[in-house]
Amino acid sequence: MKAHLILGGGGVRLHAREWGNERGTPLVFIHGWAQSHLCWARQYQSELAGEFRLVAFDLRGHGMSETPPAGDAFGADVFAQDLAAVLDALALERPILVGWSYGGFVICDYLKQLGDRRLGGINLVAAGAALGPAAFGTLIGPGFLDHAPDACADDLATRIAATRRLLRACLPGVSDEDFETSLAAMMIVAPQVRAALIGREIDGAPALAAVSVPVLVSHGRADTVVLPAMSEHILGCCKTARASWYDGVGHAPFLEAPARFNAELAAFARSALA
Repeated sequence: MKAHLILGGGGVRLHAREWGNERGTPLVFIHGWAQSHLCWARQYQSELAGEFRLVAFDLRGHGMSETPPAGDAFGADVFAQDLAAVLDALALERPILVGWSYGGFVICDYLKQLGDRRLGGINLVAAGAALGPAAFGTLIGPGFLDHAPDACADDLATRIAATRRLLRACLPGVSDEDFETSLAAMMIVAPQVRAALIGREIDGAPALAAVSVPVLVSHGRADTVVLPAMSEHILGCCKTARASWYDGVGHAPFLEAPARFNAELAAFARSALA
């Protein structure tokens, strides 16, 4: 494992790590709301490391990355700049972006600003592409909406209780170890950061419609956080996208069904760059 300090948008210090084959195709993992690079342990500790160069970084305000002041420090431009900074600093050529949940919004931010010309492909994993009132209840479900407001509360007891409930909705089929790691990572993220991220309004449809590289959409049919309808929306927007549906799986197929997810990701990466 190698750890990196990378300066993102506005000079914010980002923490990134890499594993695996330095000469392999880069797979860049982008975690979800109030999580960290640790959520990808079932990938970077797997057989994927023998073939691919695996990179994961903590979004600003998350994990081991710097938390900038509020205001415009969590807008579309800076997330695009952060991702671009990781790709540039590590000299990643034709990477496959793997974005889970809020990571989908980060990828949409990047596509809107910079397009897909330097990418090899995209794997959207229970990923968001639309955020705001119109998406609430139709594309984003009760597993998130019922708990997110209290998960952003200043009161610690309220925030802990809501975070636990939200994670139970997110991760119904994971081990105790994975649940506890996710809970610990989530509690690191300040409530104002959580609120700033979900307070945005995002429409990723135009950016996705312009994508020319291959896109794999992976989604659990039992997801109540980002509803399967979100992936149907993405498939309708993006002409290069195809779906992999996970029956009986919730919001994190890479944790609930890691062997299948890893095999499909490897096959997708090989075919995208063939």
